[in-house]
Amino acid sequence: ALEQQSPDIAQGVHLHRNEEDVGAGDQGLMFGYATDETEECMPLTIILAHKLNARLAELRRNGELPWLRPDSKTQVTVQYIQENGAVIPVRVHTIVISVQHDETISLENMRRTLKDRVIQAVVPAKYLDEKTIYHLQPSGRFVIGGPQVCGDAGVTGRKIIVDTYGGWGAHGGGAFSGKDYTKVDRSAAYAARWVAKSLVKAGLCRRVLVQVSYAIGVAHPLSISLFTYGTSQKTEKELLDIVHKNFDLRPGVIVRDLDLKKPIYQKTACYGHFGRNEFSWEVPKKLVF
Repeated sequence: ALEQQSPDIAQGVHLHRNEEDVGAGDQGLMFGYATDETEECMPLTIILAHKLNARLAELRRNGELPWLRPDSKTQVTVQYIQENGAVIPVRVHTIVISVQHDETISLENMRRTLKDRVIQAVVPAKYLDEKTIYHLQPSGRFVIGGPQVCGDAGVTGRKIIVDTYGGWGAHGGGAFSGKDYTKVDRSAAYAARWVAKSLVKAGLCRRVLVQVSYAIGVAHPLSISLFTYGTSQKTEKELLDIVHKNFDLRPGVIVRDLDLKKPIYQKTACYGHFGRNEFSWEVPKKLVF
């Protein structure tokens, strides 16, 4: 059921304020991360995991694999090398797929089909070798699933890592879903990603973690920090000056610049909030520096 938000919060955050001066809806710290290892400026691990899930949904919806059911989980382990702070994927070490299915399909058939029709269609062959490990339907049976039954379903707020960077970068602990844009857990995390991706796409660094922090009712962020892992030719101060010159990270300005009042949020329910060009925060800003 929907409940009214506390009027104490409203009076401290947005009542009698211009939109640009709306205060943060809560205190906290948020992170944005970007890396040049993929075109999306996302870790290859999470990109492949999302694409595997999307492929499962495609094969279920178009009827090619009628035994598939909607619930699925994927996990991809990638072996990397480091190059002056940047990370370069070398090979896929392990792939895990667990997907809900009907009663008729055999385990052997499922495993063979997942490898042939899902993995080989998604994972570039250059990352797969004879040592790649496959855990396909490792529990053996996954008939009961989804939120309608008491199987093992998560709920809003429990999947904060798969919603973001798959364990890379950092996370301030706040979930996204169910929150409006005044809640900086959501809007500031989107803005921090926008900043991070813009810096990488501008060639100012190969990898960066952006941290911002807020206090409830206060519009301006308390702090902005950048960590480039040694991949930038510029100092942290120089990069911060560029960020301050190009971005206004007040919540009211974030919602304006990223057009967060649009009804876009249903699409974020699966396949992550980042690395998808359909979202405004994924369009790099042309930086002035």
